[in-house]
Amino acid sequence: MSPTKSITLTESTGNVFADLRVESAEEALAKAELAHAISKIIAKRHLTQSNAARRLGIDQPKVSALVRGRLTGFSIDRLLRFLVALDRDVEIVIKPKPRRRAAGRVNVIAAP
Repeated sequence: MSPTKSITLTESTGNVFADLRVESAEEALAKAELAHAISKIIAKRHLTQSNAARRLGIDQPKVSALVRGRLTGFSIDRLLRFLVALDRDVEIVIKPKPRRRAAGRVNVIAAP
């Protein structure tokens, strides 16, 4: 008989960066979600990375990094400006957190 191995499962917080104890996890998740929305717009419009770079005012290697999720050097502000450059409206809503949750959070919701 082989020994039985025990596996411990931990429920996700909903933020993989927080689960991995990444510093500034809320910001990291927001940046990842914004970058994902930008990547989807670029793909939906069938823009080449060069065309997207011209539209966003950056060079092609930065577009490549962005769509690959390499977000060092991209602030939330910069990603929001990219969305505006791609003809998107951006709304920021500030509201009280639910009492059952210990802390506030940042949530990015991309409309279809």
